Amino acid sequence: MDVVLPCLDEADALPGVLRALPEGFDALVVDNGSVDGTPEVAAALGARVVHEARRGYGAAVHAGLEAARSEVVAVIDADGSLDPGALPAMVRLLDDTATDLVVGRRVPTERGVWPWHARAANLLLSGVMRARAVPVRDIAPVRVGRRRALLDLGVTDRAFGYPLELLIRAGSAGWRIREVDVDYRPRAGGRSKVSGSVRGTYRAVRDMSTALVRGGRTRSGR
Repeated sequence: MDVVLPCLDEADALPGVLRALPEGFDALVVDNGSVDGTPEVAAALGARVVHEARRGYGAAVHAGLEAARSEVVAVIDADGSLDPGALPAMVRLLDDTATDLVVGRRVPTERGVWPWHARAANLLLSGVMRARAVPVRDIAPVRVGRRRALLDLGVTDRAFGYPLELLIRAGSAGWRIREVDVDYRPRAGGRSKVSGSVRGTYRAVRDMSTALVRGGRTRSGR
């Protein structure tokens, strides 16, 4: 099955992530305008590479879903902070239970992995999600679902708000969502574009706040 890896300058971390993919899980690297040789590294290691010119996490994920060929698709960050070894159990949960979407809840493996500002933002946003009857305590940093159904949700955010809008739309559609613990480790590359700074976290929260509005709308625009 395909594993979508949205990438922006992840040449340092990507080799370790690709080598950690379990057997039967095929890397689909979506390059989002890298200047550090990320697509060349990915191709050299046997990954399928697609390019998305429009900048943004959501733009890269959407391009990956469109390019994927498998019925079930996983999405995971390419910075080495999340273990691809968690994916087989998530796929089994999707296949063997009445579940429409399996998402990860980050559990830090050591102190300092999750900066205070990023953790506080996550607590706030996940609290809003639960108030909307979406049973999660994280904002789905790793996800496993069925490709066609994910596309049919009609997620419109193309920035950091993508996973939040996806969860809201899935909840509104009556999807059965299961959350499982996943190890959250130090990045293998440089500083995180989101949690690595207060500014990055602010940008993500801004995008996700907009996604809360988008996700609450029906297809008719009401």
